[in-house]
Amino acid sequence: MQHEERPASQRLFWPTVLAVGLHVLIFGMLFVSFAMTPELPPARPVVQATLYQLKSQSQATTQTNQKIAGEQKKTSAPTHETEQLEQKKAEERRVAEAREAERKAAEQKKVAEARKAEQAAAAKKAEQAKKAEEQKKAAIAKKQAEEAAKKKAAEDAKKKAAEEAKKKKAAEEAKKAAAAEAAKKKAAEEAKKKKAAEEARRKALEEKKAQALAELLSEDTGYQQAMADEVGDQVAGNLDDLIVRLVSEQWRRPPSARNGMTVEVLIEMLPDGTITNATVTRSNGDKPFDNSAVAAVRSVGRIAEMQQLDRATFDRLYRQRRVIFKPEDLSL
Repeated sequence: MQHEERPASQRLFWPTVLAVGLHVLIFGMLFVSFAMTPELPPARPVVQATLYQLKSQSQATTQTNQKIAGEQKKTSAPTHETEQLEQKKAEERRVAEAREAERKAAEQKKVAEARKAEQAAAAKKAEQAKKAEEQKKAAIAKKQAEEAAKKKAAEDAKKKAAEEAKKKKAAEEAKKAAAAEAAKKKAAEEAKKKKAAEEARRKALEEKKAQALAELLSEDTGYQQAMADEVGDQVAGNLDDLIVRLVSEQWRRPPSARNGMTVEVLIEMLPDGTITNATVTRSNGDKPFDNSAVAAVRSVGRIAEMQQLDRATFDRLYRQRRVIFKPEDLSL
């Protein structure tokens, strides 16, 4: 009988081992996914179910099964304690992981808050920098506007001053032109009066000369000669005044001329009054002064009034006539 029971125990051994191994595998999987899977009630040994299924077998088989069940019970008790210990460790590990997760979450939150604070500070700093830059630009723009205003004001003032100066200059020029015109008009009137006076004097002289010539035709030769000499002297005096005036008008006083200086010039003329030559007969030693006297005589050119004289008087008095030049006046 015992020889027949042994193969039966051998047939139950491997299912039992398989059941235990499966059980261990299931618990291992439970340990891995413990944090994600709810707690399970303690597992019942698979061997018991197997043993219940073998109640209908023989007594030897029953005894063998009981023996195996007893051994399995002894084995399952430590396994249950191990499972509880593993569950406790898993629970502790889960709590530790939860605390670690909370700690990490707190740290992440703290880091996020710090980063947010940094971002806010950076944004505030950027805003302040932007505001400062805008203020700087506004200050620069204001300064540029003020400088432009000052420049424009200076240009306007300069332009106004230039316009006023231009107006003032125009007024002065107009005033000078008016004064020059008035002086010119006055000079023209004086010249006209002087010319009229000269013309009147010339006519009077001609009339007197005609009268003298008429009287020369009388039979009294002595009287005729006396009248001719008197008329000749009067005419010569008038011509001397004319020569002095004409030469004075042409004379340009040199810078070297000083009061007290004199120069004598010999004037040579033709009967029609044309001046043929002028030479210095007595110099003062100042060459520019001498040259100015000669140039003044030559600039007169011709004195038409010389034709009033008779040939004898002309040859005696004006064929060669000496003139003395002085810086203060001229004299014959």
